[in-house]
Amino acid sequence: MNVLSLYARLSIAIALMFAVIYALIAMIAYIFGIVSPIIYALIAFLVIIIQYAISPKIVEVMMRVKYIDEHEMPWLHEIVEKLAMKAGIKKPRIGISNISIPNAFAFGRSVKDGRVCVTKGLLNILNREEIEAVLGHEISHIKHRDMILLTIFSAIPLMSYYIFWTSLWSRDRRNNRAIVAVVAFLTYILTNIILLYINRIREYYADYGSAMLTEKPHNLASALYRITLATSRLPAAKIKEAEGMKAFFATDPSKARRDIVELSKADLNMDGHLDEYEVKKFASVARPTVTEKIMEIFSSHPNVVDRIRKLAEIK
Repeated sequence: MNVLSLYARLSIAIALMFAVIYALIAMIAYIFGIVSPIIYALIAFLVIIIQYAISPKIVEVMMRVKYIDEHEMPWLHEIVEKLAMKAGIKKPRIGISNISIPNAFAFGRSVKDGRVCVTKGLLNILNREEIEAVLGHEISHIKHRDMILLTIFSAIPLMSYYIFWTSLWSRDRRNNRAIVAVVAFLTYILTNIILLYINRIREYYADYGSAMLTEKPHNLASALYRITLATSRLPAAKIKEAEGMKAFFATDPSKARRDIVELSKADLNMDGHLDEYEVKKFASVARPTVTEKIMEIFSSHPNVVDRIRKLAEIK
């Protein structure tokens, strides 16, 4: 896994996102004068501030988070404290999400306000080393300030859609309104695709961060396999419950049943876990199909097979 390449791709995607939204605002300024774009920019800024302020509470409610102290789960606090110290950040708050989908997530308004949560489903299926690897992934998200990036950039497609909607239903039927509506809608689609790409790069970057913190990348590969395997066996209705929050998860629950078909080939001894040899062996032969690579464009998470391949490359 080439971390410089990941950083470069992320920087280019962020620059492209700003370039697209700047072009949209510039077009509105050209057609309507300076007042309209300022209004839209203020709306976007207001949306970002509101999202920034209330997003932690929304996550807590939707994911049924209960924060735990050191007396309740000392071993979990020990893992998080060790990882946070190695990452050079303040120890985040630790919570348990009362949902059955095995997964983990990080959120918060800043690095100092970071929170990491594991679901009850995750605690039931992973061993300690795998849990440490997953928490290393989530702490890397906090260190990289990914939750702030997600808050800011998710407002851009929302603003584009707002411009499209107001232009579409405006009483002013001049042709320029129709042009703005079309361009705003295309911008909405494009910025959503860029946002998904940014999210996938963030996941690769957090995988790399976990490998650096634990020094055992195969443990995260094993955890990804275990999570995918367990999620694939859940009823579809259970998975759908967390559909709106899947961007926060370490893996995409909605793709588990498709991903496990290929991933199951990695478990050579069929013990439900992946050791270092199994990870490297699988990585040497596994390749995502062309269809999977195309479908990934519309996914919030990278293909799990590809993630395991990249983890196997880390020395």
